Amino acid sequence: MAEIRLTALIAALTRHHGKPRSLAPKDPFELLLWEYVGYLADDPTRATALAELRDRVGLKPAAIAAAPLPVLAAIARRGGPIAVSQRAARMKDAATTVCETWHGRLRDALRLPCPAARKALKSFPSIGLPGADKILLLTGAQPVLALDSNALRVLLRVGYGREERSYAKSYASAQSAAMDELPKAVPVLTQAFVVLQHHGRTLCRRNHPKCPECPIRASCAFGRRVT
Repeated sequence: MAEIRLTALIAALTRHHGKPRSLAPKDPFELLLWEYVGYLADDPTRATALAELRDRVGLKPAAIAAAPLPVLAAIARRGGPIAVSQRAARMKDAATTVCETWHGRLRDALRLPCPAARKALKSFPSIGLPGADKILLLTGAQPVLALDSNALRVLLRVGYGREERSYAKSYASAQSAAMDELPKAVPVLTQAFVVLQHHGRTLCRRNHPKCPECPIRASCAFGRRVT
């Protein structure tokens, strides 16, 4: 059990960082594109690549499905040089699936019960449970705490959940422990996700964490061990 309640932790982080603003879109299909158009890229880089995709091709599933792969690849390259062709193909494949399975309206999948909605989203390439939960939360479809690797790292370090060999088990453990304390409300969970993510990116980093600058160090066993 963490030494402070999570609501207090989130409040302390928010006072320190302010209210970080997510640049991620709110539309479910655009969030899929957000994952594919950038890889190991920061949010401003992804946003730039997504804006170019909007200007050159459009962001509707039918437009992406009809776009030439070389065009999609050139735009994906703006979001990072790794696996460019694969990411372009995933954009096109995802768009085709949305057109054929969901008649161009991926939001219909989000109206399913949470387990079914997660399953539908996880059917897309490279979208695991964390990615599915992120889409469900940021679109306002489900009050579920999404955790990227940065947010997950923060929770584990302050004592929520247990770090397992399996990333999926670590994720489920930390998410369950955190949601036991947080209100089941989309705005609250969205703010928790964004501020935990920001804290993990800026101070509670995987390598060379800046623990002396951390506002919750006194309540973090990991932070107290760092000199």
